[in-house]
Amino acid sequence: MRFSYLLTFCLLLSFGSFGQKTSIKSPNNKVEAALFSSSNTDLGSWYLKVNYSNGSQSFEAIPKIDLGLSRSDQDFSNELKFLKAGKPTLLSEQYTAIHGKRSNCSNQANEVVVSFENPSKAKMNLIIRAYNDGVTFRYEFPEKEGTFVVKDEFTAYSVPDSTMRWLTKFNPANEALYSTLKDGNEQKDWGYPALFNTPDKACWYLIHEADLNRTYCGTKLTNFGEKTKYKLTFPDKWNGREKGEVQPTITLPWKSPWRVIIVGTLADIVESTLVDDVSAPSTVAKTDWIQPGKASWNYWSDNHGTRSYKTVCAFADLAASMGWPYTLLDWEWDMMTDGGNLEDALKYIHSIGVKPLIWYNSGGDHTWVNSTPKDRMLTHENRMEEFAKLKKLGIYGVKVDFFESEKQDMINYYIDILEDAAKFEIMVYFHGCLVPRGWARTYPHLMTYEGVRGAEWYNNGPELTTTAPEHNTILPFTRNVVGAMDYTPVTFTNSQHPHTTSYGHELALSVLFESGMQHLADRPEGYYNLPDAAKNFLREVPNAWDDTKFVDGYPGKEVVMARRKGDNWYVGGINSEVRRDKTKKLTFNFLPEGKKYQLTLIVDGKYDTEFATRYLVVDKNSEVEVKMLRRGGFAASLKPVN
Repeated sequence: MRFSYLLTFCLLLSFGSFGQKTSIKSPNNKVEAALFSSSNTDLGSWYLKVNYSNGSQSFEAIPKIDLGLSRSDQDFSNELKFLKAGKPTLLSEQYTAIHGKRSNCSNQANEVVVSFENPSKAKMNLIIRAYNDGVTFRYEFPEKEGTFVVKDEFTAYSVPDSTMRWLTKFNPANEALYSTLKDGNEQKDWGYPALFNTPDKACWYLIHEADLNRTYCGTKLTNFGEKTKYKLTFPDKWNGREKGEVQPTITLPWKSPWRVIIVGTLADIVESTLVDDVSAPSTVAKTDWIQPGKASWNYWSDNHGTRSYKTVCAFADLAASMGWPYTLLDWEWDMMTDGGNLEDALKYIHSIGVKPLIWYNSGGDHTWVNSTPKDRMLTHENRMEEFAKLKKLGIYGVKVDFFESEKQDMINYYIDILEDAAKFEIMVYFHGCLVPRGWARTYPHLMTYEGVRGAEWYNNGPELTTTAPEHNTILPFTRNVVGAMDYTPVTFTNSQHPHTTSYGHELALSVLFESGMQHLADRPEGYYNLPDAAKNFLREVPNAWDDTKFVDGYPGKEVVMARRKGDNWYVGGINSEVRRDKTKKLTFNFLPEGKKYQLTLIVDGKYDTEFATRYLVVDKNSEVEVKMLRRGGFAASLKPVN
């Protein structure tokens, strides 16, 4: 019997070692990607496995990632012959981000290129990188000639049923709530990013894609076929009112977008810049005109506010009073009456030192929305004419809305807008759109995206009234990890449907939610009536950060984060509990050693519409007790003591 067990063990060992063809580890040796043959030979189908080490223990993060593509001319999945694995190379690059969670970023990884050929001797490479906070891989067709259609991509992530997951049902506007799931029994199209916690709770990972460009379409995750397997799928035919092709057309040589898996602790997930790290460097040489900042916004309190010259001026006054650089003229600005027109409004906005931003309907047959102005962004000729006009009018940025699709033609449209806007030094904000794919690095004048169920939904129905407290604690671990997110946060009055989050909760969102251009959504009196401490906090809190630190939390329960600008730190924390208050010990481990800071701590008062403010001196070793009301929160600033 003992001999039998020994023989079985040896056979299994042999099986595993023969099946694995290559592996690569991160520079810190915590993350590993290993390539395996499904047939244990050099010919067949192939898959990756992702492992994570935390100290002396090693854990299996993802047991299997199926690989392969199918082109219109031939297949690159089932009968791939392994040719070689190149020598691993260390990639090391430092770059600066104008906005985002960190200004000084490091793109450092170990990379290996694996070469395959199919039965027709056509070549395909798999490029694998292991980062300290994750794994990325992409496909490459290195041959120099040919134009083909990609019929399917077979990338699929196997996720055991005992894995916790936070998934959002896909829709082209990417505005669904996240669901917290314990298995794969819900079989749907899921949007990016997708968060998972392994069955042993030892490892977290977030699945996304990056460096999407003109050569491909956006993808989504689908577990319709096998509930435990999340396969990449192309857009549905009905997306964009059936305009555009579902399958992308590629021209050789070609590389796919990066498939991104951020791996590690929750801190590794939240603090990661991996989506930007693997994306193409900036194409914009001169960047001094790209200026992050906050904007006043009238849509949340008055859906048709931009029709009124008086309303537009009132929100410009709000921006001036609060020291915010921008105000947004949302839809229907071409219908402005009530004492003035667009030119009158712009003259007034400029006269008080505020910079105007302006809205456009993306236009075309891909959207069902007829709101005006429409079609002015649709063609290169239209854009060049419109951007030239905006430059003369002193408009600093455009919000372009209603894209409705992630097909290849729409990806081209996004990039067309970005490239043409850069010629006129005009910043861009996409709304009703895809979630970030790393474009903020390539096109740093892309300041933010919607791509989230945000405060706008208080207009659309009562749902967010009850779901927002939990929803807000999930977003810092999911959607906002991968790029700027204009939730249009920080409201104290009510829109069409009320919110139940406390004033402290709302104030905290100014820190928790990162967006290069943050549109604060409340009506003027909502800010004018704040106590001085909260009002001054909203005047001072930055929109672009030098560093970000995860302090504490769990998706759907609570979250505390700290962000730094220069020498100053800002902290935000929220509680999703709907039935009970929560008391936390706030620690300051993120502070440098030996320095003291003046802490201004703005917490929930006795009621959810009140604040209480405390002033303390703290250092790295301090602990401060903070009470959050149900659905509550707090915000804090820390400034060095001279």
